[in-house]
Amino acid sequence: MELPYAVLAVTIGMLAAIAYSLRVLILMEKRIARMEMHIENLLERVMKKERKIEEKVSKK
Repeated sequence: MELPYAVLAVTIGMLAAIAYSLRVLILMEKRIARMEMHIENLLERVMKKERKIEEKVSKK
């Protein structure tokens, strides 16, 4: 194998690795966004329950 072909092969391999790592990062970002959305929904439910409890306590 001549040197230019080896350099080309390494360059293509590096570009493929970069593309794959970007794909993994995008998938991880989507998962984290989904987790944050679930946490926000959970916090909203907790806040609604807290408000109900505070209203009951303040009426007494």
